[in-house]
Amino acid sequence: MSDISQATGSIKSILPDVISKLDEPLKNHTSFKIGGPVSVMYFPDNITSLTKIYDILNDFNITPLIMGNGSNILASDSKLDLVVINMINLNKIESVDADDSLSQEYGELIVESGTLLSKLAVFACEHCLSGIEFAHGIPGTAGGAVAMNAGAYGGEMKDIVCSTNAYGPGRGSYIINAGEHEFAYRKSIFTNNEDIILSTKIRLQKGDTNQIKQKMDELGIRRRESQPLDIPSGGSTFKRPKEGYAAAFIEQGGLKGFTIGGAQVSEKHTGFIVNRGDATFSDVMSVIEHVQKIVYERFGACLEPEIKIIR
Repeated sequence: MSDISQATGSIKSILPDVISKLDEPLKNHTSFKIGGPVSVMYFPDNITSLTKIYDILNDFNITPLIMGNGSNILASDSKLDLVVINMINLNKIESVDADDSLSQEYGELIVESGTLLSKLAVFACEHCLSGIEFAHGIPGTAGGAVAMNAGAYGGEMKDIVCSTNAYGPGRGSYIINAGEHEFAYRKSIFTNNEDIILSTKIRLQKGDTNQIKQKMDELGIRRRESQPLDIPSGGSTFKRPKEGYAAAFIEQGGLKGFTIGGAQVSEKHTGFIVNRGDATFSDVMSVIEHVQKIVYERFGACLEPEIKIIR
């Protein structure tokens, strides 16, 4: 019996009510609509179940894939010997009072890691809190946004995060404050470690609901006009290189619309590689590799994928 089978049996006996799916296709849970079946996917709906699952897997030396909305994942079409913990049901938002010295100007929210950023932005707007409008159109979750220091239109998570409650193997639950996140461009202390973000506390400015909604609407229009939101993709495919902008290099390299199989460099925004309907993992990887090759040859710029590649 494999370690995954033994771990699955142990989890079933200890947590019989936790939702799980065997041989679940990742393509059903990623915005790319690509990805083969994983051994098992768990959907915990509370922190206690999540940490118990994580501990049992750790006892069997299994490192799970932690995912939220799957908005930056490109996974192989083959069967993946992988355990996935899907955080999407951990989506509570709690409003808390800021310190007395800040309460007149700011409000604070504690956000579970599986909360969609769109839901969080709407909640903040409804509670007259400004500062996360930039995230309304980002299709990820709060946990992924903290881990990757997500940002857009001049805003980043590092600007609003006060603290994060995380969980690590052998360490248990712990809290880090803002400066301890080691935020940088599209990364944080959580980018390359195995700890799980349970929740994060953000601090937002008090404002006018109508003005906040207007800003969200304006950013939404800008997104729809400039990005291929109606076609499956993993969002921005490449990180911003030191030398300039990935999309500019790709367009100047004559790669707009470049296609292999069902994968294409978007004709609307060259920073996106899109799934035209039947793209395979191999198609997308071939486009990525060709784009990297041409951009390096022509401009000397190394394009690093922003998406998480699983094979």
